Amino acid sequence: MTSSGRVVEPPDLVSVLEPPVEPDAKHMSGFRETLHFALRNRKLVFGLSVTLAMLLLALIGPLIASHPPLEYGGKLSWAPTTKDGYWFGTTLLGQDVFSQFVTGLRLLFVVGALGGGIAAAIGMIVGFTAGYRGGLVDDILNMITNVVLVIPTFALLLVIAAYLQVRGIVTEAVFIGLTSWPWAARALRAQTFSLVSRDFVDMARMSGRGSRQIIFKEIAPNMSSYLFMMFILLFGGAVLIAATLDFIGLGPSGTISLGMMMQLSVQSAALQLHLWWWFVPPGLAIMVVVGSLYVMNVGLDEVFNPKLREL
Repeated sequence: MTSSGRVVEPPDLVSVLEPPVEPDAKHMSGFRETLHFALRNRKLVFGLSVTLAMLLLALIGPLIASHPPLEYGGKLSWAPTTKDGYWFGTTLLGQDVFSQFVTGLRLLFVVGALGGGIAAAIGMIVGFTAGYRGGLVDDILNMITNVVLVIPTFALLLVIAAYLQVRGIVTEAVFIGLTSWPWAARALRAQTFSLVSRDFVDMARMSGRGSRQIIFKEIAPNMSSYLFMMFILLFGGAVLIAATLDFIGLGPSGTISLGMMMQLSVQSAALQLHLWWWFVPPGLAIMVVVGSLYVMNVGLDEVFNPKLREL
């Protein structure tokens, strides 16, 4: 009690002893919460584990393969055996199926990452610019997106690949990336429209930041989870398109891919000759990789969306 007769309450010991929470601490707390739910999500853990296992096999497989993938040196149509290193058997021409499998698996991840990355980059540039600028810029970019969207992209890829004399994995991935971005751009445009009117964007404008800084330092970080899931979908789409092109004989020349393995097995009547070890591994690998990516994407959606989280 003071001399004037007023009662002075003692200070709150909790507020005195605990320092104010800094923004970085809040971010760390949010990261830990997200990590907690991520580790508890079975779909995410399963999909990520399978994808990493296949990636590890793609990286170390060619190093432990006993024979070059295109070498005609083994016995014809051997079933899977540990003898002479033919773990997945041999083809009708005596080629090592395991060596072809791991080589094709490595190319699968390369074309998926490169093709999906190119499509994601174009989609982000077009989507962010259209959603942030609006007006005439939005109309022009939206028109270009709609034109590319209605073009039969697979037929276009067939024509382009058929006229190329030398086809490489990089060329295939670039063409896939250049034709797979429209849906991503439209989705990002809609998301950007919803964020442009937020207070933090207005504060960034008032502080004198340029459009590029606002887009990539204010808007994009608030969509990081969505961007990551978008890339996973583009990765899986690039893998499926590449496998289809390879299966119909328009894949890269001078090497072997999973789609080309399936094509060669069909041409050699492997199914009729009961050479299941020639066509089952590549088809199963494509299904496992793409399936695990989509399962992981569903798990990420549940982690990033509080309404879908498993307590």
